[in-house]
Amino acid sequence: MQVKSTVKMNIPRIKQLTQAAVTALEMTAEALHTEVVQAQVMPFDTGHLEEDSFFADYKESGQGKVTLVVSTPYARRLYYHPEYNFQTDENPFAGGEWYEPWLPGGISEDFCKKAYKRLYKRIGGV
Repeated sequence: MQVKSTVKMNIPRIKQLTQAAVTALEMTAEALHTEVVQAQVMPFDTGHLEEDSFFADYKESGQGKVTLVVSTPYARRLYYHPEYNFQTDENPFAGGEWYEPWLPGGISEDFCKKAYKRLYKRIGGV
């Protein structure tokens, strides 16, 4: 018995879905950026840490990687020292380790997964 099959690749659709994956990844990073700002968890004194120096870096989005960056020299010190006495006038939930709710085990750990899924379906038309 002989079996014969033919496979036809829809290359334009594959390219469209690949680009949708990259776009959804970038939009997910921006959604997380917005979520962190709106959660008011970052230390806020002059606003420089949260506003001017906090952004999503898309340089490697084509390789499946985006990064949230806080580009101030003191951000690392503030992040890794939750014992500091943070001002809570502007951001009532300000403290160190401000990404913890979105990391594994955090209350919002599935935020990025759900956002990406929703965005990819919408952009890719699937």
